[in-house]
Amino acid sequence: MRIALFTETFLPKVDGIVTRLRYTVEQLQRQGDQVLVISPDGGLTEYKGAQIHGVSGFPLPLYPELKLALPRPSIGYAVERFKPDLIHVVNPAVLGLAGLFYSKTFNLPLLASYHTHLPEYLQHYGLGMLEGLLWELLKAGHNQARLNLCTSTAMKQALTEHGIERVNVWQRGVDTETFQPYLANAEMRSHLSQGHPESPLLLYVGRLSPEKEIDRIKPVLESIPGARLALVGDGPHRQTLEEYFTGTNTHFVGYLQGRELAAAFASSDAFVFPSRTETLGLVLLEAMAAGCPVVAARSGGIPDIVQDGVNGYLFDPLDERGAIAATQRLLANSEEREMLRRHARREAERWSWEAATRQLRSYYQSVMMA
Repeated sequence: MRIALFTETFLPKVDGIVTRLRYTVEQLQRQGDQVLVISPDGGLTEYKGAQIHGVSGFPLPLYPELKLALPRPSIGYAVERFKPDLIHVVNPAVLGLAGLFYSKTFNLPLLASYHTHLPEYLQHYGLGMLEGLLWELLKAGHNQARLNLCTSTAMKQALTEHGIERVNVWQRGVDTETFQPYLANAEMRSHLSQGHPESPLLLYVGRLSPEKEIDRIKPVLESIPGARLALVGDGPHRQTLEEYFTGTNTHFVGYLQGRELAAAFASSDAFVFPSRTETLGLVLLEAMAAGCPVVAARSGGIPDIVQDGVNGYLFDPLDERGAIAATQRLLANSEEREMLRRHARREAERWSWEAATRQLRSYYQSVMMA
């Protein structure tokens, strides 16, 4: 198959969506398909054999890490030269509109996928009054596709309830070869804890942005005597968070990738994830693959991954003390913590990127035959 993949974000940006797309492109190419990625220009023209057509853009005002790339005629020429069998639009928003347009222009099957729960994000940027309008726009875009994919059963239900049709789940995936428990080491633990490896070590990995609700980790940290917190990642909310966590044992680590990131997970005592806007939470699977016990909000797609008391702990996101109680329980019982580590790793091993991409290819084939 020849797939034209339209996405609002791609390399060199680092986030869960890019991680999924990166592994998907690699697996598709490995399985004999050809992929053309059309994305905001990041300086790359090729990835794992796939062509990249970069479109110049400008930083989004509320989220400068994200580039806004407007559709332009060069996209049509690139699609025409590539001669795809179908078009896959990821989070159709601005650049994705070109994918919708060219699917009609060239009479190509269209599949769309939903990865970012944008209506929930609006509340965290003071734009909650636009939620209804955004759902209408999402519905108008997604309902042009022959099939819409999302990343959890909760998101499937949410999309369906808001009038988006032909929705199915694209299963999760994780790199269990990179993320391994044995990568735990004293040097990484000392780095994350700023020289206090004996202290309880809490970890957060992801974008430092308002919708991730990282500020809700502060009372958890303060409830555990001597605990340290490592925040791995970067984003538009970093300066605000640095001010908010002033006076606490918090280390802003910045970005880590590959085996360094895997070692950070494996070397920590608990991965605390308070976000209520996750469509899946890929980073949770990475933590679990590395054997890091998870404490996460019972919200969005997270319960599809975390079984409370089996491979992690879930807390009620409306309970102000829920995350505190769950984290304290985790740290108080070393035997239970080790049990959670083993079960978390076992759960992660069920979800390979190869299997997730095989499922995606079957969806592609069903769309082409429809």
